[in-house]
Amino acid sequence: MKADLIFFNGLIHTVDRQNPQATAVAIRDGKFLAVGDDATVIQFTSDQTTCIDLKKKRVIPGLNDSHTHLIRGGLNYNLELRWDGVPSLADALRMLKEQVDRTPSPQWVRVVGGWTEFQFAERRLPTLDEINAIAPDTPVFILHLYDRAFLNRAALRAVGYTRDTPAPPGGQIQKDARGEPTGLILATPNALILYSTLAKGPKLSYEHQVNSTRHFMKELNRFGITSVIDAGGGFQNFPDDYRVIHDLHQNEQLTVRIAYNLFTQRPKQEYEDFEQWTKSVQLHQGDDLYRHNGAGEMLVFSAADFEDFVQPRPNLPETMEAELERVIRLLVEHRWPFRLHATYNESITRFLTVFEKVNRDIPFDGLPWIFDHAETIDERNIERVKALGGGIAIQSRMAFQGEYFTDRYGAEAARHTPPVKRMLDMGVPVGAGSDATRVSSYNPWVTLYWLSAGKTVGGLQIYNETTRLSRETALELYTRGSAWFSSEQDKKGMIKTGMLADLAVLDRDYFSVEEEEIKQIEAELTVLGGRIVYAKGDFSSFAPPSIPVLPDWSPTKRYNGYYSPAGQPVTLTPVSSAPQATSPAIHQCVGSCGVHGHQHDLARKSTVPVSNYTAFWGALGCSCFAF
Repeated sequence: MKADLIFFNGLIHTVDRQNPQATAVAIRDGKFLAVGDDATVIQFTSDQTTCIDLKKKRVIPGLNDSHTHLIRGGLNYNLELRWDGVPSLADALRMLKEQVDRTPSPQWVRVVGGWTEFQFAERRLPTLDEINAIAPDTPVFILHLYDRAFLNRAALRAVGYTRDTPAPPGGQIQKDARGEPTGLILATPNALILYSTLAKGPKLSYEHQVNSTRHFMKELNRFGITSVIDAGGGFQNFPDDYRVIHDLHQNEQLTVRIAYNLFTQRPKQEYEDFEQWTKSVQLHQGDDLYRHNGAGEMLVFSAADFEDFVQPRPNLPETMEAELERVIRLLVEHRWPFRLHATYNESITRFLTVFEKVNRDIPFDGLPWIFDHAETIDERNIERVKALGGGIAIQSRMAFQGEYFTDRYGAEAARHTPPVKRMLDMGVPVGAGSDATRVSSYNPWVTLYWLSAGKTVGGLQIYNETTRLSRETALELYTRGSAWFSSEQDKKGMIKTGMLADLAVLDRDYFSVEEEEIKQIEAELTVLGGRIVYAKGDFSSFAPPSIPVLPDWSPTKRYNGYYSPAGQPVTLTPVSSAPQATSPAIHQCVGSCGVHGHQHDLARKSTVPVSNYTAFWGALGCSCFAF
């Protein structure tokens, strides 16, 4: 049997403990045909085989985000200005101004998650005065985690918020001394006010939603992602909001494998939703590219303990147990896997009591189920999860909120939040993910940096040698570990003969780069089922045809998602008309720094005290902050 595609001369980390390293792989009919050294694999060559030299680059299995929101994110991706990875508030506001100038009425400019004030050199949030000065007439909505959103005056008019508008329970519309809305809305601590306000904005047409979703998948491919588990989401209705992804699958245009969970949308009618779905949707219906995965992450609204670490822990209502038990009984009776949003140990204790009660009457008996997040779960509850056969999907929310958590609960508590090593030591399945796009960024390398370096995106060291993971273990959670959460551990997560041929060729070696470089890793080549879905750099000749961005004014057309200095807008010089990257112009750089050259992003994130003008570096050495 001969191969369709062979990669050779690589540094392949297989995540297969029986065969951990290789230099070549052969692929046939979308699966790995052979994995080994060059001499072994090259024997599978025929005249029809495409052979690609990996040039000694690092290769890993395709990454699998065990908890994200691709379907909802795809519908909105082309509407959103992403601040993910932007190094300074000055840059972020400049991007906002440029997008405001490009956005036609009545459209909004939206910044929706994936960033934190601590990533900025200024270490602060934007002010409403700054936003209103930039956009006096165009509605602007800026979501910061799940704790607050900023609306300029035009956005307040668009959503109809006035002095008489009541806030929903668990939310706050901040008002000034005259009783008028300021434009700041707060989750106190329920996030309903945030995403219900966002839902009031204009939507893309169907054609543009299709285009938007394709670009979002390409953006995930950019970082080596080949699989996700979609955890549903607020205002993501089934089947209507799944039409785009369904049609892309039918047209063979998916570039990411998707297993989707169904998320109830109707408080107090959750049982009715799941009763209908268990009758009309067959468990795991679909194929290896697009398939059903069970219920959740919202099972009943009374069980939602949002992770706004700026606010005190919410107390769940006394009605929660009865409402949750009714739904869990239904799901176990129909043998539907389920997942449940669970941030705090106090909530988890109550949830597990419900699960154990149902299990006594209707044994789970190997039925997969999941706790999502589990930041403060304790050892006793980890034991209870294991006894019931559950798994825990963890995400990089602490990478974005670690500073807030530490301020509220202390550094010692933060050091074990979540206690991933303890979960692994106790034999509980663990999968890694992002919870993108409204809190954390979808960039998996931010999660891998957080797990292995033990730091937030703002540079706070929250984990030490006893609680952070090795790079190998962190990667395993984002590959083989995540496959368990869609019951596909026998199909993917490793580069192994017979498994789905998903892999990523990286632009730098994850296992040898400095810690801070982990966040900058991207894929040069991403392969899904033996099909090249993304390529650049040394492999750019293999890149699929480009896709135009719709609509023409979309932020995606100018900024392309996650921040990359090399990927910022290109302008023409008035003299030679040669392309010139605008990174120096963005920073108004009049000359290179004697220490860092033009690498301002590196300087901003350095521990060198350049802002202390009485010290050597500030007074004489580094000029990176003198833009």
